Amino acid sequence: MRLDNSVSAIITGGASGLGAACARKFANLGVKVAILDMNENRGAALATEINGIFVQTDVSDAQSVATALASSRKAHGQERICINCAGIATSSKTVDRDGYCHDAAAFTQTIQINLIGTFNVASQSAAGMAAADTLDTDGTRGVIINTASVAAFDGQMGQTAYAASKGGVAAMTLPMARDLSRSGIRVMAIAPGLFQTPMLAGLPLEVQDSLAAQIPFPQRLGDPFEFAALAQHIVENQLLNGEVIRLDGAIRMAPR
Repeated sequence: MRLDNSVSAIITGGASGLGAACARKFANLGVKVAILDMNENRGAALATEINGIFVQTDVSDAQSVATALASSRKAHGQERICINCAGIATSSKTVDRDGYCHDAAAFTQTIQINLIGTFNVASQSAAGMAAADTLDTDGTRGVIINTASVAAFDGQMGQTAYAASKGGVAAMTLPMARDLSRSGIRVMAIAPGLFQTPMLAGLPLEVQDSLAAQIPFPQRLGDPFEFAALAQHIVENQLLNGEVIRLDGAIRMAPR
């Protein structure tokens, strides 16, 4: 797939962190970018910076996603790249020290945003891609990249909801790729480890250093632009399909 202004991309969670890095990366390559996020101030500012558009979107709401995609397609045409970075990180033990069980509403919200939200966007984007013309001799119509997490494989204490949501993203990668293969749509997932995102950047420096020390090599937090670079490679490498790639410096998370 050519990465220039002949193609467009939608990026959920594109107002900050990994999503913002992807928005900047693809915009710098000439791709027309639409940022779908809840944060209007950050999203609109970044859209102006990269000459893209911003659409306020609640990924957990299928109608909100449909409205956002309609706005994006009106401005940029059918997206050929869909990158799902929207998500929340939660922490709560199954049963805490006082004997209280994990709040069911909090668990449901995490699944609704991280897993069902990813599905809402991926499935609706795929429907649009499937109806579009092919882009090359392989019959490519589009690429979907979802964001899992190393927590999908080695979730820590207190990550029951988060790990379940990201495990679902990882698990649906292959069947979704198989479902969409006849339409020429590839589906991949990236499972990032510890990255310098707003969530981690807000921690004290000594905590950040402690986390980085757990990574075998390189012994530092990941740069969001390294995530974006992998996303670019996935789009450009036609043989990557139906796989979850850990991007983590070989870390395997300890129980706590």
